[in-house]
Amino acid sequence: MNAPAKNGYRAALERLPAAQKTAKGAPAYSRFVNRRLGGHLAAAAYQLGMTPNQVTGVSAVFTFSGIALIALAEPTPLIGLAVCLALVIGYALDAADGQLARLRGGGSVAGEWLDHVIDAGKIAALHLSVLVCAYRFFALPAPALLVPIGFSVVATVMFFAIILNDQLRRRLGVKPDTSGKPSALRSLLVIPTDYGLLCLTFATLGFPRVFSVIYAALFGANLIFLLAALRKWFHDMEALEK
Repeated sequence: MNAPAKNGYRAALERLPAAQKTAKGAPAYSRFVNRRLGGHLAAAAYQLGMTPNQVTGVSAVFTFSGIALIALAEPTPLIGLAVCLALVIGYALDAADGQLARLRGGGSVAGEWLDHVIDAGKIAALHLSVLVCAYRFFALPAPALLVPIGFSVVATVMFFAIILNDQLRRRLGVKPDTSGKPSALRSLLVIPTDYGLLCLTFATLGFPRVFSVIYAALFGANLIFLLAALRKWFHDMEALEK
């Protein structure tokens, strides 16, 4: 482990703005809340001498504990808050590992692989845990169970497409467009696709009808966004070959 610098926590916080990825295109919660939470956790982890992979591991513990609660525990207001808190902390730590890597001078290929694999697992498992919860505890008509199945498909395809877009651009040597100031309005408009907002939604898990309506609305918004985005991304990939 790298030894923390003198006054490590404060010094790390001061260095974070220069170690950030672009916020362009990021939805509001991820951009304005989760990144800042992750920054504080990254600074603390830097002071403790932790590695990015260790932070990724702690993130996974919180996230998958929350997912297990959804599937296994009868939903009550307290369980909903516990799930929400576990997912929010897990997501903040997910933002912290990359910031910590940049504070330490750069990440590793193995670290990026680990981060993406855990992200892929949580995205699929989260919605399948909602399916199990709804089947066991919610008095919903059978067709309603298609919503978490559909959400799992949409979220998985969206995650894969975003990662694939990035990897194909890297292979062709195309750098991401970081010019211009990130739009706050766009961040607000795409907030239904924000994983952080989904995490907050689980605070209503103990109120099945409320949760089901919000969850279904988020699914619809994500489906519409994905259909529009896939068309744009396909044409973007065509343009890279010209």
